[in-house]
Amino acid sequence: MSLHNTAISSKLLLVEDEEGLGEGILFNLQQEGYTVDWARDGQQALDLFWADRPDLIVLDIMLPKIDGFEVARRIRRESPQLPILMLTARTALEDRLHGFELGADDYMTKPFHLDELLARIRGMLRRKQWYTEATQQSEVFRFGKNEINFSDLSCHTAERTFQLTAHEAMVMKYLIQNRGKIISRAELLENVWNITSSVETRTVDNFIARLRKYFEPDTRHPVYIRSIRSKGYIFRAESD
Repeated sequence: MSLHNTAISSKLLLVEDEEGLGEGILFNLQQEGYTVDWARDGQQALDLFWADRPDLIVLDIMLPKIDGFEVARRIRRESPQLPILMLTARTALEDRLHGFELGADDYMTKPFHLDELLARIRGMLRRKQWYTEATQQSEVFRFGKNEINFSDLSCHTAERTFQLTAHEAMVMKYLIQNRGKIISRAELLENVWNITSSVETRTVDNFIARLRKYFEPDTRHPVYIRSIRSKGYIFRAESD
């Protein structure tokens, strides 16, 4: 699928309360060929999401009525695979991690260049297409006492049932597709995060640590998601 055709066939939801910034983003997205709805507050964002399910959301965090974190949380509950790009004036790593934990796929700090925003959106739509195709090939994956359903992101382990975020699922899908192969942090950044300046290698490590808490019998001695010193990670479906 070409980028041009992807743009023409994609509906975006822009959630931004700053009038001048919102107008600029809206104009540029429409120039790229996207169909765009624009919400000025969190409640309107949820209303537009329910009325006309978009293919991707550009979501400001500091919003009237309902903030972006809560908007993301509610949307994720209904649509676990929908790409969400968060916009914020906050720069703290804790805020970025909180956004990722709620299911954000990418994070941009204001001010930003519109060309970079457009590139991020194209990358997120490509990753969505890759994930959709990869999921159709293998919807459910089992290893040890764990089971992941990549269509609805639900997981079952020996202890509990829970749901992954979209980004956690993408990391697991990439590791599983490349099982037995050492995957560097740089490769994960390129193929899952699309090498964004706002995502650091320790963010990758934090994702891996969280996935180990979900699936490893003993996080101190992982048997599925193993670290290879100075090289990256390797996934093995069996513990032997």
